[in-house]
Amino acid sequence: MAQAPKKARRMAVAAKRSAPARAVSAPAPAEAEFDAGVREAARIAPPVAEIQQSFRDALEKGVIESRAVFAKARTAADETASAFELSFAAVKDGALAINAKAFESLRANADANFDFLKAIWAARSLSDVVTLQTEFARKQVETMTSQTKDLGALTQKAVVDAVEPIKEQVAKSFRIAV
Repeated sequence: MAQAPKKARRMAVAAKRSAPARAVSAPAPAEAEFDAGVREAARIAPPVAEIQQSFRDALEKGVIESRAVFAKARTAADETASAFELSFAAVKDGALAINAKAFESLRANADANFDFLKAIWAARSLSDVVTLQTEFARKQVETMTSQTKDLGALTQKAVVDAVEPIKEQVAKSFRIAV
């Protein structure tokens, strides 16, 4: 029974306190949660700031490296375009030289044919015609062999001249890339 009067007295004292007094003495649950959240945020904030800063630093480094790689790629592309321009110029020059040599050969062969026809018309006997024909065929084979060698050498030179700038650029690009 002694317990009952103490309990009643505590209830009476609690009932006598006003609502504002009770609010001041005990923190509200929402305020306590807010305070805990602020304390937690203060504890977490330094690592988050460090992470954000390291992320910013990594992004800035990535941008700088990307710009450097882009500049290298642009330079390589410009150099490659120049190499192709040189190659196309060499192809053009080679084609002109080959065409000039082919026309020169054609003119020489046409002149030889006309000379042969004049000689045939001037021949007095069949044995002269056979001799002229044999000599003409031998000379034409020699001439065509020589012309073919000249055209082959000229074509080979043109191809080498056309491929060389591209070959050098590819080798240079691989040296830079590796």
